[in-house]
Parts: sequence; C-alpha cells; structure tokens
Amino acid sequence: MLKSMTGYGKSAAVLKGKTLTFEIRSLNSKQLDMNLRLPAMLRDIEPEIRASLTRVAERGKIELNVSVDQTGSEIPATINKALVISYYNELSAIAAELGVTGSDLLSIVMKMPEVSKNSREELSDEDKTSLISTLEEALKLFDNFRSQEGALLAADFRARISTILQNLSEIEPFEERRNEQMREKLLANFNQFIEAGNFDSNRFEQEIIYFLEKTDITEEKVRLRKHCDYFIETLNEGGANGRKLSFVSQEIGREVNTIGSKAAEANIQKIVVKMKDELEKIKEQLANIL
Repeated sequence: MLKSMTGYGKSAAVLKGKTLTFEIRSLNSKQLDMNLRLPAMLRDIEPEIRASLTRVAERGKIELNVSVDQTGSEIPATINKALVISYYNELSAIAAELGVTGSDLLSIVMKMPEVSKNSREELSDEDKTSLISTLEEALKLFDNFRSQEGALLAADFRARISTILQNLSEIEPFEERRNEQMREKLLANFNQFIEAGNFDSNRFEQEIIYFLEKTDITEEKVRLRKHCDYFIETLNEGGANGRKLSFVSQEIGREVNTIGSKAAEANIQKIVVKMKDELEKIKEQLANIL
C-alpha cells in the first residue's frame, strides 16, 4: 500500500500524578531524520523509542514531542532556598548601590543557575511497558494517517497516468495526417529531382531513411505505454515504493520529451505539453511518497 511521508499521531498515558502525551508529526525527507523532545524521565527508554520510530517511519523528517502534565500535588522540582537567598541579597545590594528601583529581583533570581532542579524519576517496569504501549498506539494512528494520505495520492496518480495514456491515443490521427503530408512532400521533391535531371537515387534513399528515423515516434509510444503500465504495477505493490516510482516517472518523461522533439506537428506538440503538465504534477506528489 502506498504511504505518504506526511503523518500525525497522538496518544496519552496516565502515570502516578501525571499525564504523558506522545505526539508524532512527519514531513517528507530523502532520509530518516528524527527529532525527539523527551522529558528527563524517558531518557532510559530512548533507545526503544528510537527503534519503534525507525521501524514504523522508515523515511521522512520525524518529530516526536512528549509533554508532561502534572495532575497530582507532587512538585516535580526542588528549589535551593539558600542559593535563592544568597542571589537575592547580592542583587539587592547591587541594585541599591546603582540606585535601581522597581525591579522584580525574585523573578530574576529564579532564572539563575542551579536555583531549581528537576527531580529525576525512576520508571518502574510497569511504567515503561505502559509508555511503550502508548507510543505504539500513537505510531499506529500515525501510520494509518500516512496510509490514508497515500491512498488519496495513489488515486491521483492513477488518474494522471490514465490522462497521459488518453493523450497518447489522441496523437494517432495527427500522426497519420503528418505522415501523409510528409509522403506528399517527399513525392513532390522526388518529381522535382527527376525533372531537373540530376536525380541521385542513393542520396535520395539516404535522405528518406534519415527523415523517417528523425520523425518516427512508434518506438517512443510503445515504450511510453509500457512505462505507464509499469508505474501502475509498482503503485499496486506493497512496501515503500516512492523512489522506484520516481525512477519510472523519469523514464516516462524521457519518452514524452522525445515524442515532442520528433513530433514536427503543432497539434502533437500541444498534446505533449499536456502530458508534461500531468507528469510534473505526479513528480511533485512523488516527493511526498514513502
């Protein structure tokens, strides 16, 4: 199933006196790029958290934010009272000496180093199991989000590939008319050479062969259809196929460009422009596919 690299998942765990909320977001990236914002109490299980993220995310710019909301009466930090008093007295003396009044010295003191210190909590095995389970729930929602986005993109890709194939079929009548005009032009040139009396059959055959090779788009049309079919086959495969689809889209673009350069007919070139427009929209969306 096709998956988008854009995803979101959120889940919460309730422990003693606090609620921990796991929130996962992701954007497109060529590699796996993880940014974890964890409270100190989760440092012991950070390796397990990273392993779970890597397993599910695979690729993309991943951001995990774990917030802690205190629901009990316990204070999560301790205040060094002696240091607060020392800082306050020193700042008060400096303020008096400088004649500074009206400053909120206490708020300044509370921002000074070592004034407060978060207490490090030890997680029990039961707490760790609960938190990993909560992370897995957030990852499940995150993965479902990616799958839903991927399904929408897959439908869009199928529609655009279908449009490219429809455009390709519209080339045929213009190609037949172009070939007829070429035959008439070659026949007129042939008659002119005969009338001028300087006809070189070998040279004329070489010119015809060169002209036909330069303008014939039969092989390009066949390859373009095969590439489009392969794109749909790859789309239906399981796993992360974003890179593979990008390679196939490049091959599609190569054939479309060659048809445009060989067209030598205004209507065909207009159709080629339409196909290029559809392909560019596909490429833009492929940048967000896992």
